[in-house]
Amino acid sequence: MKRYDAIVVGGGPAGITAALYLCRSGLNVALVEMLAPGGQILKTESIENYPGFPKGIKGWEMADVFSAHLEGFALDRYTDAVSRLECGDKIHTLMVGKEFLEARAVIVCTGANPRQLGLADEVRLTGRGVSYCALCDGNFFRNQVVAVVGGGNAALEEALYLSRIAKKLYLIHRRDTFRAAKVYQDKIRSASQNISVLLDTVVTGLVGQDALEGLVLNNVKTNEESRLTVDGLFIFVGYTPQNEFLPKSLALDEQGFLVTDNEMRTNIPGIFAAGDIRSKFCRQVTTAVGDGATAANAAFIYLEQLDV
Repeated sequence: MKRYDAIVVGGGPAGITAALYLCRSGLNVALVEMLAPGGQILKTESIENYPGFPKGIKGWEMADVFSAHLEGFALDRYTDAVSRLECGDKIHTLMVGKEFLEARAVIVCTGANPRQLGLADEVRLTGRGVSYCALCDGNFFRNQVVAVVGGGNAALEEALYLSRIAKKLYLIHRRDTFRAAKVYQDKIRSASQNISVLLDTVVTGLVGQDALEGLVLNNVKTNEESRLTVDGLFIFVGYTPQNEFLPKSLALDEQGFLVTDNEMRTNIPGIFAAGDIRSKFCRQVTTAVGDGATAANAAFIYLEQLDV
């Protein structure tokens, strides 16, 4: 069984940054990423809000740049899935594929996936009109017609943001009232005339072959079906954390995200979390990078204290 000073689980922006900082500290480090490095940014057509790239950068290009920053460091990489994490006193054990690895510190950076509506063609049309990130993709629909699905804070916040970009915006919610805080509801009501609210309504189908052309809607009270022509659909119905391998001893919030302090420490010594898997307000590439750097620094200090 191979033992490391630290193991980083997840190769997105948070994980790559954490691994980079740990390697630069001279630690014996392993990075576990089942898929290609980059995480959610690989699913993003273009990123236009990351400092240093004023003209934007393709998601896959940013992933390559991030990954290249690890070249030249003595870093062991594993490309299997992590199926189990066993927390010990000073040594933690990960099952990676069919192999067990040990580490004195573990940084969990497995991220989260936007929750889908579960519609036919939703996956096929993602990136072709269907999106889960207004900040990432909103500008591609400038002066066009878009729809936002959801009734929580995120949905209303993103709808307000998109309303300043789009020519027309439809806010679709399956209930007769929003779950969002009153302050956001008030802003929606007082927003410009380009927002139309469709309550008691669900999206039951997507129209379009090469790109999204419209939505099939159903009123849950009258059962009336209708069609709505739109250029883009933004879905904000929550996130699903990738936490399946975590032990029950780790503290999670109500949605299943890892609870940490400001230094990315979980409730178990030696276990840290960074990026979208962490319970937090903002999920962006910039915040993931900051989380990763903070978690690595905290892990280094923790390991230094273990050696005393």
